[in-house]
Amino acid sequence: MAELFTQPEDLAALRRPLTPEQADKLPHLHRLLLGYYGTPPERKPWDPLTQLIYSLLSGRTKTPASHQVMRELERAFPGAGPGHWEPVRDAPVAELERAIQIVTFPEQKAPRLKALLEQISVRTGALSLDFLHRYRTEKIRDWLEQFEGVGAQVSAAVVNFSTLRRRALCVDANHLRVIQRLCVVPRADAATTEERLMRLVPETWDAEMLDQHHSLVKIHAQTLCSFEQPKCEPCPLLKLCPTGERNLAELKLR
Repeated sequence: MAELFTQPEDLAALRRPLTPEQADKLPHLHRLLLGYYGTPPERKPWDPLTQLIYSLLSGRTKTPASHQVMRELERAFPGAGPGHWEPVRDAPVAELERAIQIVTFPEQKAPRLKALLEQISVRTGALSLDFLHRYRTEKIRDWLEQFEGVGAQVSAAVVNFSTLRRRALCVDANHLRVIQRLCVVPRADAATTEERLMRLVPETWDAEMLDQHHSLVKIHAQTLCSFEQPKCEPCPLLKLCPTGERNLAELKLR
């Protein structure tokens, strides 16, 4: 399958209008996944700060454990919860680490979370990110990415999944794996991959549609397109996937 874009410095390619095949690339994937998995559960958006905390803690952690750790924070620090994260900010790092033990790398995430909440309080005068609603998406993401541990994946999650509800595509490890196996765009890191994918996103896709697309890709990654043993034969995207076709060809040769 031909790559849709060459190197980032190929500016001429970036200026060219999309071909009909390119323009239908993501919609086609979306239709196939939607037909196979059905409509994902509708998200109930959190406020931006709550989403930021969740996204910071959930990296390389399964979704059920990520939701559980949010409940653990509320249990361990009375009064904590959406709109009121001061008890978490003011807690000792050791207590934070104990409260988030079920996520990956709690020893790194606990001090990072505390520092993040403290810095937001100092910079804004309050522990809230509701003021971000006033700013354009690019400015919000640049501001968020100043903090340690907040990269493109986390900032995209905050602006798209939270009540900010802006156009962005959260390319987490699951999303990146599927896109790379499908060869939709050249292999790159999550930030570059999001930038390239957003060039393929139809203008008619709003924030909620981008959220649904990400959810479908993530479900697919966790259901069939797993890291170690992808189930290629029943995959609804098999005919579009060079990696899947190669995997099945190798199985037939054994």
